[in-house]
Amino acid sequence: MRRVYFDHSATTPVNLLVAKEMDKFLTGENFGNPTSQHYFGVIARRAVEEAREKVAEAISADSNEIIFTSGGTESDNMAIQGVAQTNRNRGNHIITSAVEHHAVLNTVKALGKQGFTITILPVDHYGMVDVDQLAESITDKTILITIMHANNEVGTIMPIREIGKLVKQKGIIFHTDAVQSFGKVPFTVDELGVDLLSISGHKLYGPKGIGALYIRKGTRLRQTLFHGGAQEKLRRAGTENVPGIVGLGKAAELAVNDMEQENKKMLDLRDKLIDGVMSSFKKVRLTGHPSIRLPNHVSFCFEYIEGESMLLSLDMKGIAASSGSACTSGSLEPSHVLLAMGIPHEIAHGSLRLTLGSGNTEEDVDYFLETMGPIVERLRSISPFSEEEDFVTDAGCADCRISQSCKG
Repeated sequence: MRRVYFDHSATTPVNLLVAKEMDKFLTGENFGNPTSQHYFGVIARRAVEEAREKVAEAISADSNEIIFTSGGTESDNMAIQGVAQTNRNRGNHIITSAVEHHAVLNTVKALGKQGFTITILPVDHYGMVDVDQLAESITDKTILITIMHANNEVGTIMPIREIGKLVKQKGIIFHTDAVQSFGKVPFTVDELGVDLLSISGHKLYGPKGIGALYIRKGTRLRQTLFHGGAQEKLRRAGTENVPGIVGLGKAAELAVNDMEQENKKMLDLRDKLIDGVMSSFKKVRLTGHPSIRLPNHVSFCFEYIEGESMLLSLDMKGIAASSGSACTSGSLEPSHVLLAMGIPHEIAHGSLRLTLGSGNTEEDVDYFLETMGPIVERLRSISPFSEEEDFVTDAGCADCRISQSCKG
């Protein structure tokens, strides 16, 4: 059976060149602890610092501003909890958005139980925050703003540059979760105006279990998660994951080098998928911004169909997709992102996320479109709601994709 993998926002396969670099530090003489002072330790330490330089170079940062972590969730927690606890004497107000990954939302909510005041900004029907509304939310107690760079469920890219300019004038610490965008869209930390930026290795053909946090020089943030040794400049205790770090460094290097060519291919496939779905099926809507979105990201809501039923049916035909964040796949609740975008509960249940990768081809897209037709027809034929009128809200209808003015 043909196998098609359309779930690259959940995780990516490790690039063979990345694996080859990592293998040097799994076997042979390069197994040392980078904290050790002897030959074996020096080899490992040198590899860690070379990887740090590669990650820093990818975002035009200084290598001293990169701390390696276990992944995006730890980076988010280190940034948010570290800033909050370190700067509590300056204020207790934190601003975030309703569509953040749970690594951010749940961390912020936990701080709310510790006496911090939390503002969770709404988003528009594209899943985007309003910069003016964010500005109005700032108080003299605001110490941190954390807004994701690109949404993991609908692919919308946030106006981070505009927020960065605003925040810079206010002197507030600004963090962005760039787990989905790093390696996919070009940016530098100065262009974005961020003080903290989270990265994960397995989203860009690196290994799982490794990530990084960019911490702009001078940012007030102390270690709050782990207590132990003096690794990572006293920011993150624990023996460094040398093979993982080497893998992340190589993956970052490859992503930057290949980005222009890779993005062209992704955009062609993405738009072919969007055009194919929107022209082939009724009562389906594209979710997220139609153009300001990740080049490899497509997401839809199919009315009168349960997302889980679609995923199971696609999997039986060899197509791997998702209904949203892999981290919430066990939940029976519809996506908090889609609900925040104003999509009704019953429609949000029919979500489908297709995220492309370097191994995908036009034939994969054709196979998906051919396969999806009978699946949609069958699932709608057994839906008790399929005879109802077309769904129409202020968020628009399927016939005009996403149009606020559409009333049917």
